Amino acid sequence: MYGAQSAEIRVYKSYMRVSSIVQHNIGAHSSFKNRAKNSYIMKISEAWLRTYVNPAVSTEELIAQLTMAGLEVDSLEPAGAVFNGVVIAEVLSTEPHPDADKLKVCRVNTGGIEPLQIVCGAANVRPGLKVPAALIGAVLPGDFKIKPAKLRGVESSGMLCSEKELGLAADASGLMELPPDAPVGQDIRDYLTLNDNIIEVDLTPNRADCLSVEGIAREVALLNGLDWQPLKASAINVQHQDTFSVTVEVKNACPRYLGRLIKGVNPRAETPAWMQERLRRGGVRSLSAVVDITNYVLLELGQPLHAFDADKLTGGIIVRMAQEGEPLALLNGQTINLQSQTLVIADAKEALALAGVMGGSMTAVGDDTCNIFLECAFFAPQAIAGKARHYGLHTDSSHRFERGVDPALQHRAIERATQLIVEIAGGSVGPVNEVTHEPSLPQRLPVLLRRQRIESLLGIALPDAQVVEIFTRLGMSVQPNADGWNIAPPGFRFDIAIEADLIEELARVHGYNQIPNNSMHLRAEAGKVTETVTTLDRIKDLLVDRGYQEAITYSFVDELIQQQIAPNDATIKLANPISADMSVMRSTLWCGLLKAALHNINRQQQRVRLFESGLRFINEEGGKLNQQPMLSGLILGNLYPLQWGEKQRKADFFDLKADVQALFALAGRQVNYVSAQHSALHPGQTAEIFSLDGEKIGIMGMLHPELEKRLGFETQVFLFELDQELLLKKPVARFKPLSKYPSVTRDLAFIVHEKITADDIINSIKNTNDVIIQDITLFDLYRGKGIEDNHKSVAVSMTLQNFAQTLTESEITATVNRVELTLADTLGAKLRE
Repeated sequence: MYGAQSAEIRVYKSYMRVSSIVQHNIGAHSSFKNRAKNSYIMKISEAWLRTYVNPAVSTEELIAQLTMAGLEVDSLEPAGAVFNGVVIAEVLSTEPHPDADKLKVCRVNTGGIEPLQIVCGAANVRPGLKVPAALIGAVLPGDFKIKPAKLRGVESSGMLCSEKELGLAADASGLMELPPDAPVGQDIRDYLTLNDNIIEVDLTPNRADCLSVEGIAREVALLNGLDWQPLKASAINVQHQDTFSVTVEVKNACPRYLGRLIKGVNPRAETPAWMQERLRRGGVRSLSAVVDITNYVLLELGQPLHAFDADKLTGGIIVRMAQEGEPLALLNGQTINLQSQTLVIADAKEALALAGVMGGSMTAVGDDTCNIFLECAFFAPQAIAGKARHYGLHTDSSHRFERGVDPALQHRAIERATQLIVEIAGGSVGPVNEVTHEPSLPQRLPVLLRRQRIESLLGIALPDAQVVEIFTRLGMSVQPNADGWNIAPPGFRFDIAIEADLIEELARVHGYNQIPNNSMHLRAEAGKVTETVTTLDRIKDLLVDRGYQEAITYSFVDELIQQQIAPNDATIKLANPISADMSVMRSTLWCGLLKAALHNINRQQQRVRLFESGLRFINEEGGKLNQQPMLSGLILGNLYPLQWGEKQRKADFFDLKADVQALFALAGRQVNYVSAQHSALHPGQTAEIFSLDGEKIGIMGMLHPELEKRLGFETQVFLFELDQELLLKKPVARFKPLSKYPSVTRDLAFIVHEKITADDIINSIKNTNDVIIQDITLFDLYRGKGIEDNHKSVAVSMTLQNFAQTLTESEITATVNRVELTLADTLGAKLRE
């Protein structure tokens, strides 16, 4: 049964690892690593698996085989907790406890010579009930030993147990009720086959063929060279001719649909204990007989099914696209408004289910359901992909249909489910109503595999007989030709499409450890190194040398953070985001860096210096996507690590500017810093960075105080972001002769208006075009007594030198006077007395 009613949604591994700067000596290029891995945990019972194929290997060897074949075993755990001394017992009679209203004194048959007296407080204890009973001397999970006891003065020779007390469930509302035919006196571990292991296989997205016990069994047989047979499900004798009409309007989305009406099922039939246990070990909670059977077939064969309450259907079944805005109440209690590109199962009245994802609550099988319509279909992967995530869902069924279910499996699956329903819940079986559109079913074309290519890629030549045997055991059709073989993959292997896929199969089945290690012989040719580009690695090394650590963050970010940092940027929304906080593409690397910095501050890191190189994504006019490489960084907290040589102070705007300036100095570049405005930065501490020819390279500044508070920072944060391509440009180094004549230094202090920048002063001096001015350095800034309001004193040092002769005092004086006049004319500067 697909959807939430069918199973508890499985555990999907999705984790993020961040190598924090809690470590103080991580080394060069230590980095934050945000890494996500989405994989599916397939839980199976080893005992169930061995009913299909039972190789003469231990559990540990079996796990090693699967892992080395690409089916990584994530964990192995016992099917049941450790306990002993528990047997199947039958309650013969119950009497009220003389001194306790909630207790009952029970006579219990445990298979011994005489019945035992056991005091029990469970609400469901009653005569005729068969339950697990822990005898005197038994040891339950948690090393809980059963001893003779008196409860309110009444002797008790054991304990009747619930699933929780046996470690089979997290909680329980009463005693564990066993089927009426459970043999009294048998050890409960033997009856429930608890001497078993649960194997958790971490499946990658391409191995949809292993999303079942049968699929894993096929791999085990292959790896051990054993013959095996898939489960055979014979056609059930039809007992009536009633059915529902089936109309498939979207044949390319649903090439095959099978339906069967089963009348007169027992809605209160109990799921057998063996099936409940296999479901539990597969991570599925038992709900009701019919629902459990559909889940069981899903785990067994990998084919999702769904059962409708036939009495709640109006007219026939229609497989169609949803109407825009059409409501659908789902099994999990959620009501969604459908979009027109969503495939649904409907009747003549309304949509009944989200095809391949989840059923609807209006036609769900319940405690009074007597007639069911059993659905078994093949939905095309492209029709189901992304639909579950779009509605905030992810079910066992959607996971399988998105990756591909064997299009030849439906007949066997519906017959298997029918067989189990009749055996467990009874019922009268109707004919299978099938609608199949053959041209829309997946066509598996043969793939050419060349002998020479095998040896070329693997470095070894495999015997022809071994190649044929491997692919035959994989269920593939093998036809030899002059160069090798034409190999047609089976319907359940959607991941086999090209020759490299086939060679990968050979490598993993033959054994990666069996492939010899050979040295590669390559012709090496030195690459050309251009002098006009600085390497990104050299830039990173410089930042690491200056105390930064590299971060790697997601390109997907929270839309709220993106809007707060860059509200004017046109965001690019993902159609099927991994999660709500990764719903848009970043237009600035600051989104991830700020989050990483906050992560560290919340872990007692008071000094953070991070940088990241990566793409930002800009949605330009006309819908064109521009992916622009950027280099961003941030600093916050103390300027220096804890030490004794320097007095501690907080990092500021000019400390960040020094780091940025060092990057351009590495490339031999000169740039201009121009006061600017940015929504995320402080209006008085923001500067855009331009090349000398006016090309904008980036921006830097202090995080806006309001945004700083909103994001949760309690200290000032300083950021920069630079265009990588422009940053890495550098001029070709050219030789400049040294003067053999001495240089002269002249220091001048000017009083200028507050709005005049240091760059304004330096550029004005350079614009005098005086050839003897070799260098200009700002060395003092003063505001205070003696300086009028809205003004400041700026002191510069000029290095003067002539390449033809020693400078005379008159030449020096003329240059100084020319500088004073130029600054007075262009900037209104006054020479400070």
